[in-house]
Amino acid sequence: MVEMKRHTTNIFYLVRGMWKSRELIVQMTKREVVGRYRGSALGLLWSFFNPILMLTIYTFVFSVVFKARWGSGGENKFEFALILFAGLIVFNLFVECVNRAPTLIIGNVNYVKKVVFPLEILPLIAMGAALFHAVVSLGVLLLFYMLVSASLQWTVIFAPVVMLPLMLVTLGLSWFLASFGVFVRDVAQTISLLTAVLMFVSPVFFPVSSIPEKYRIFIYMNPLTFIIEQMRDVLIWGKLPSWYGWGVSLVIGAVVAWLGLVWFQKTRKGFADVL
Repeated sequence: MVEMKRHTTNIFYLVRGMWKSRELIVQMTKREVVGRYRGSALGLLWSFFNPILMLTIYTFVFSVVFKARWGSGGENKFEFALILFAGLIVFNLFVECVNRAPTLIIGNVNYVKKVVFPLEILPLIAMGAALFHAVVSLGVLLLFYMLVSASLQWTVIFAPVVMLPLMLVTLGLSWFLASFGVFVRDVAQTISLLTAVLMFVSPVFFPVSSIPEKYRIFIYMNPLTFIIEQMRDVLIWGKLPSWYGWGVSLVIGAVVAWLGLVWFQKTRKGFADVL
């Protein structure tokens, strides 16, 4: 375990310290993932079966029951489910991290009071666990896409690149919420409510083109909108990412991550007193 200056806000020192703690992050992420399924008969296989089950349900409900179609409606019912699922992979990664963030510190009081521990890595560990499930879900999506289309879009290689800005934004928000959740215990319930609303104002179940043009500006104010659309472009439509939009998103993500980490470090000295 690497001991770090507990309250420094020097971003370069913090990044270097987290890099030195990478083995600890990996080990705790593994424990986080395995612990979620500990005691179950199928164990880690649940992480594979869950997205398959959800994809099957989405295919039946939206394509068979509601006979929904995306955009012009040229796709078959399986393609519609894959389009839906691509958006959900992005949304679920974000929501899993921010919903857990307010309880990361209060759920690990022993790390605050008894051990010299780099608390700033806790959101990274939560992100690692969420990424594991996102990668499994992405694998399921690509497998079903191959079964439906007998091929893959070569642009799928850009999926990790497309996700990078969202990961930075999510980490920044996680650091902020992890700190804020120590001092205001209602944050966890508030965030759960907000993320439930966020699903219906994100283009997960509908294309942005279906929204009247005068209201689209509000959809694009949602940070998930650009990433969801770009993921569908590279996974489903075979289009290259919008590099200008990606660059802007990356800069915004880096700023949010930096601000969240600085806030976390400035407020962490009060954790022990509150807990």
